[in-house]
Amino acid sequence: MAIKVKSAEEVARKWAEVTPQRGAYYEAGAGVAGAEWEAKTAAAASAYRAAVTAPNIETMFRGGVKRAGASKYERKVKDVGAARFGPGVAAAQADMQNGVEPMLSTIAALTLSARAPRGSDANYRRVQEVGTALHKKRLALRAAGA
Repeated sequence: MAIKVKSAEEVARKWAEVTPQRGAYYEAGAGVAGAEWEAKTAAAASAYRAAVTAPNIETMFRGGVKRAGASKYERKVKDVGAARFGPGVAAAQADMQNGVEPMLSTIAALTLSARAPRGSDANYRRVQEVGTALHKKRLALRAAGA
């Protein structure tokens, strides 16, 4: 005997009508779950490594991208992303400041080699000095859990 199920259209319609009214439940639960998220996510590091190094990960990733497709990406930008962009940027101001501060401090602490005439390879080495310092800083922050 077949199992009777509602149509995908009916399920999606009800989900779209009912779920937006559940914002307070989301905020109440997710808003206090940071410590649990951090602990469980950190504990899942080996599972993450196994997932991203699976033999067929590139094929699975490519398949997921193709399944979603360009049209879904563009539709979501228009229908959701554009409206959330400004408030998202405003909400991220402190995070951006905290993220960029170590890099700006690293650059400010550098003493670069002397400038050379225009077009000289020595000038490109100055760029490399900045890049190397920033890369080292990024690795140090990651190792420290920052």
